[in-house]
Amino acid sequence: MHIVVAGQHQEDAATLRAELAEQGLDWQVTWLPLDDGPTPLDALQAPDALVCFSADGWNRCSLLLNHAREHHPLAARFVLMDGQRDEEVMHALDVVHRVLPEPLDGAAVIEAIESMAALRDLLDDAGLKQAIERAGPLPAAPRQYLTLTRMLRDPATQAGDVVAVVSQDPALAARVLRLSNSAYYSGGREISDLRTAVIRLGQDALRQLVLASEVFSSGPGADVVRERAMSISRLSAQLLPGASAGLAGTAGLLSQVGLLLPPMQVQQGGTAVILPQGIAGAYLLGLWGLPTPIVEAVAFHQQPAQSGTVFWVTGAVHVAAALVEGHEPDTDYLRRVGRLDQLPRWRALADAQLEPVASPG
Repeated sequence: MHIVVAGQHQEDAATLRAELAEQGLDWQVTWLPLDDGPTPLDALQAPDALVCFSADGWNRCSLLLNHAREHHPLAARFVLMDGQRDEEVMHALDVVHRVLPEPLDGAAVIEAIESMAALRDLLDDAGLKQAIERAGPLPAAPRQYLTLTRMLRDPATQAGDVVAVVSQDPALAARVLRLSNSAYYSGGREISDLRTAVIRLGQDALRQLVLASEVFSSGPGADVVRERAMSISRLSAQLLPGASAGLAGTAGLLSQVGLLLPPMQVQQGGTAVILPQGIAGAYLLGLWGLPTPIVEAVAFHQQPAQSGTVFWVTGAVHVAAALVEGHEPDTDYLRRVGRLDQLPRWRALADAQLEPVASPG
């Protein structure tokens, strides 16, 4: 394993080497001064992972990560970033697999690399690909959601631009109006025009509603699945701060996307077993090009320990899905990540939402 650490301070590479030695891992670490730009990356041994420090210059970091994505597509890409910079965090997800908190934590970097490798191995499995191919045509990517997400990242976007996207689908427009008039949003004042409804809901709630409407638009029990997905989404977003809340909300909503696919069998040790819906759903999201933290959360939310010992998007979705569906969260996992003491508060948050929707069938 070859890791390139790009930043201003060579000591960061030394910190990672020390952690690797402590864990007994024979990985190579190369320091790359960020001032040198992206081209020197090509003069190095091809990286298996690239870690970049945004505090040393996000523009230079972004150029380097984009270069790595184009010329070293198999390398895992990580950026270390101050969690307070929500807007930059969301933009970073276009070019990185995971955003890690500053300062550098060697154990967290190693864990993130190993988690990415496990996810790639899982979704690149030949048996999984064959099972997916046998399932027939896959659901199309949510075009309105992807369009809306790009628009909302542009500070020049006006409310009228968003309304124009929403109004293209009368069923979606009706859902936006209905949600904006719910007790949670309305404050007792009825809303009858789409522009006011869009403003009242806010960007995050609107994006989640558009995504739910597109993804869970039809099929057996679509309304039930959509409402459960929205409940998981709302609760997931309450369990993490800042930009991570939006990621968790989206991942929570998409945790149910595997239900859009028919049950599929794969061979494990010579025995045919049903593919877990989370893994099937994660494969679909990967095809759609959604950010890796969302794909990872959908793949591992039923077995959160596979995501490591840092409580992030996967952990939040695991807890939210379990509580909404009436299951017990993995208490061993929560104890290991140091969040078991939060479970009573999270239960209260779940109870404060709508009654959980039963699983179909």
